[in-house]
Amino acid sequence: MKNVSLALNGILVLAVAVLYYLHFSSGSKPAGIASESSGIPTDIKIAYINSDTVLKYYDFFKVNIEKLEAKGRKLDQDLQSRAQSLQNDIAAYQRNYGSMTIGQAKAVEEDLGKKRQNLDLYQRSLEQQLMEEQAKVNEELYLKVTDYLKEFAKEKDIQVVLKYSSNSDLLYGGSAIDITQDVIKGLNDQYKLDVAAPKAKPDTTKTKK
Repeated sequence: MKNVSLALNGILVLAVAVLYYLHFSSGSKPAGIASESSGIPTDIKIAYINSDTVLKYYDFFKVNIEKLEAKGRKLDQDLQSRAQSLQNDIAAYQRNYGSMTIGQAKAVEEDLGKKRQNLDLYQRSLEQQLMEEQAKVNEELYLKVTDYLKEFAKEKDIQVVLKYSSNSDLLYGGSAIDITQDVIKGLNDQYKLDVAAPKAKPDTTKTKK
């Protein structure tokens, strides 16, 4: 499930262009005074999260990854079973080929060809199914993290949150602006509430007209 770990890659955008603009446009304006032309404060507060750590300890992600991996193993076993069945049919055809008429051999070959095509289609459908479910988890992960970060940043008066990982543009971040653990705790607390919340049941008391 390596692709799932890429979900956070699109979550936090490194605002280098904004910082570059602010650096060269701030001039002699006092800190905290917004630019008259842009309205952007020149003393923006920045923080970052380690996305790999978030993925490792965020319960929502761990639970859903385990579900996807378990389903992937189950589907793979089913696919292997079907492939073995086809292989057995091919082996039986090869053993009995000498005693078959040309017509019989041709009919068996056509049947084996159809089975192989069906197996290929089935494999592609399984791959598509897993990709769609993985994309759904990615999208939900994106929404949960970004929604939480919006509220967290508003509460802490943070204007920019960066993503730190081995392949990000952020090469170093001091511990003073590392909010990873706080974000993980907040995300997990919210996830526990979501899991514990009773799901709404359809109202069956209404009389059908």
